Amino acid sequence: MNDALTWKALSDPTRRSILDLLRQKPRTTGEICSHFPAITRIATMRHLSVLLSAYLIFVRREGRLRWNYLNPVPIQLIYERWVKSYEPLWASHGLQLKRFVESRKGKRREREPHAGKPHERKQPERTGASR
Repeated sequence: MNDALTWKALSDPTRRSILDLLRQKPRTTGEICSHFPAITRIATMRHLSVLLSAYLIFVRREGRLRWNYLNPVPIQLIYERWVKSYEPLWASHGLQLKRFVESRKGKRREREPHAGKPHERKQPERTGASR
């Protein structure tokens, strides 16, 4: 399987939505098209073709129907390669951020004593000789 094809396929929001639909259950091409009324059937079929080339879906023909199924293997491989190995680092940084934010609760920086918008603020009176 080619990571570049997988990333390309996953980069499009419509294709990700199609995968979300197929995660629920297998669907015919017609069913998938009906979920995307804003795009043509041809455009939907092109999206399906990209997903098929990336092995993110597989197709079974049944008479005139074309059933589309999710293939989660490429997504799992991407997860294991690009997400799982970074989880400890992210978790560590996430905990540090959480602790920092919680330590700052109630310690908000006090606002300056003047009120109003910046252009409405009074300028301090000058005393002494001017330059």
